[in-house]
Amino acid sequence: MANAAQASVYELFTIQKNNKTVDISGESPASARVMRFDYYESLLSPNITAILSLIDLGGSVKYDQEYDSQTRFGTLTSALPLNGDVSVSFKIRSKLGNLDFTGNPLVFDSQINPDQESNRETIVLSLISKTAKINQESSVLKTYSGNISDSVKKIIKEYLKTPDEKILLTPTKNPCAFDGNSESVFELLCWLASQSAPVKGNPGYFFYETKNGINFKSIDELIGQEAKESYFLSGVLRSGIDNDENDFKIAFKSDIKREDLLSALKAGVYVNRNIFFDIKMRKYEEIIYKLDTGSLETSLGKKAEIPTVNRFTRTHFHIKGNGTREPTPAGEVNNDPKEWQAKATMRYNLLFTQVVQIQVPCNPNLVAGDTINCTFEPITQDNKSQGPDPVQSGKYLILNLCHHFDPLRSFTSMTLVRDTYGLYTSKNK
Repeated sequence: MANAAQASVYELFTIQKNNKTVDISGESPASARVMRFDYYESLLSPNITAILSLIDLGGSVKYDQEYDSQTRFGTLTSALPLNGDVSVSFKIRSKLGNLDFTGNPLVFDSQINPDQESNRETIVLSLISKTAKINQESSVLKTYSGNISDSVKKIIKEYLKTPDEKILLTPTKNPCAFDGNSESVFELLCWLASQSAPVKGNPGYFFYETKNGINFKSIDELIGQEAKESYFLSGVLRSGIDNDENDFKIAFKSDIKREDLLSALKAGVYVNRNIFFDIKMRKYEEIIYKLDTGSLETSLGKKAEIPTVNRFTRTHFHIKGNGTREPTPAGEVNNDPKEWQAKATMRYNLLFTQVVQIQVPCNPNLVAGDTINCTFEPITQDNKSQGPDPVQSGKYLILNLCHHFDPLRSFTSMTLVRDTYGLYTSKNK
């Protein structure tokens, strides 16, 4: 395989229902075959999704005898049929790696806009991971206490039936007592993510799923990890089209967002006021947090440049939960909001200072939550050999990811985010 952008190989692509397994890899000319497959992961999504487009010529699968006494061949829509417990297994091989869901197939969610003709049918299927289906069947009723990450692991194991090696957590330092309140697992864990603080670093977590497992990770751990790959944007190929370096050339880049001062001020990113009301003592405490006083311990680029802000631009109100798990308010504060709420708000908002969309040759090794290095050439009339753009180039976090496959090409599209500017990272401790 000369180029990672060329069509990938479907080593296995099947649809299963009950005891029927239909090969849709395209090996059989009379059967259904994949025309397009888009696989998605996101830090903002607790489950994997995918869109599968097929063309079916009517020789895919036989009808059950209860529907057709002659058990003739029909399309997947009618003869399988596409309802109930339908799953899709696949293993796709590209030059840089494999996307393997043979042991953990995606499941059928819905059929989108079927297009039928007399001799063929186009089918578009929406797929989800099994955890999304299990989540809809979950209702958390128990009471939990102790360290948040310990509670998260218990909930994932009990309700999502996920083995230990597929649960990827950043340990938290703050304890929290809470009731499930009949919430689903996804709703509950997304709520806990916003209230969690790591043992070292800033508050703020993401709860999401990738091909590697279920993740409950802090922003600081994600941006502090080593870059998975390095990509470059250039107007020319490097030493011919067959050079392996071109597998890491950015084919397309679009700046979705750069720093938005008014939005940041409204969100209180730089300076915010926090009023904490203590039920037990019947008094309030006012604290002003400033980003330039060491609140940001780890960043993707150089130290954040803070505009001149003369006063706080947002006020947050919090009630301390003294004794909320006890008969009287004499107990300790339950997950003191002073430790996480204001700082988490700043951390989340600052992470989206820059949003960039890029497209690269297919790389199934990448997952949402990885970091990559991006080298962007400077815009200049002079010789480009002077080096990369020292402000826009650097380390980025993958927010959203899509692996695309069709008969002619395969590529990976990514939405990247970054909290600061600069080619080299700086841990501001």
